[in-house]
Formats: sequence, C-alpha cells, structure tokens
Amino acid sequence: MSIHIGRYIAQGGFVLENINIVLAKNLKILREQKKLSLDKVSELTGVSKTMLGQIEREESNPTINTVWKIANGLKISFTSLIHDPQPDTVIVKKKEIQPLVEDQGRFRVYPFFPYEEGRRFEMYSVEIDKGGSWSAEPHREGTEEFITVYKGSVTVRVDNEEYTVEQGDSIRFRADRPHAYHHSGDTKTRLTMVIHYS
Repeated sequence: MSIHIGRYIAQGGFVLENINIVLAKNLKILREQKKLSLDKVSELTGVSKTMLGQIEREESNPTINTVWKIANGLKISFTSLIHDPQPDTVIVKKKEIQPLVEDQGRFRVYPFFPYEEGRRFEMYSVEIDKGGSWSAEPHREGTEEFITVYKGSVTVRVDNEEYTVEQGDSIRFRADRPHAYHHSGDTKTRLTMVIHYS
C-alpha cells in the first residue's frame, strides 16, 4: 500500500499552504541552488523525471517513500522539502500538525521541528497503535536516530538485529541503513525521534 503525504500542514497556529505547493516550491528552489536539471535529480534520486516534473507542477501527490528518495538523493532532510522556513520562536501544537501516516493509520509521525541549515537535526513525535509497524528507507550516510519511549514499547530492527525499547528507555542507532519499527506492547506506544545528520 502506498502512503501519500497528505494535503495540508499547520504550524505555529497558522494553517500553511497545501503541502504539495510547498513541496513543489522547495524542490524548485533546491534544484536552482544546486544547479541541477530534472534529469540529474532523477539520476541522483531514482525518481523518474516525469514524476519530478509532476511534483514541481503540483500535479502529483507523492508517497512518503518518494519524498524520502528525493531527500536522500539530494542529501537534504525530509522536512526541508515539506516545510516552509520557521521563525526564531514558535510554539508547536500537536493538533495543528498534519501527521505522516503509515500502516493503515496505525503508525503516525508528527514533524514537530524540521531540519534547518545550521541545525543538523529534526525532531518527531511518533504514535504507534497495537500491531503497527513501518519500514524506513536508509537516510544519507552518517545519519543517526535517537529514540526515547515515553509510553509502551517499540521494537527497532537495524541490520536484521532487533532491539526492544521499553517505556522510559532510549536507543541510538545508525540510520543510514534499512531500519524498521514495530509496536511490541499491549498499549499505544508514544515516543520521540531525533534524526541527526552528520
């Protein structure tokens, strides 16, 4: 099942543009900054030139994995593609954030603090319902993830090794390789995820 990134995002008390408009604008700006053609971006990311063109023309609602491929290929963060730059001070309210949804709604990712130049990390709040799971694409080389579980437990698989993280505990791992998360308790799991880029 392909999971799409949704239509609207909200941040800091304001409903922002349609997410596809933000994505289109950011991709165009990044291409111009890096002086890359659509052909070159396609070569770097593995996303077809046709799809990239549709994204830039706001004619496509791409999947989460497609956006990850673009981010990894261009060596940028996921959230730098889907968020406008943030002001110096902001209160982020969960109810105003459009979550990224996987596994038929059982795995929800709330992008609270997106990556910005000069700050080489991004922070998410994650909720996983019983039985929920998600397999993530490898991030760019040197990327690490830091997870702290506040409720329930989660099993993280990295390089075919599994680690169960219980409530109150944390895990750090290299995220530049395939990794996956699986709900491993009886109640909803809540955790924070920090992705740090080298």
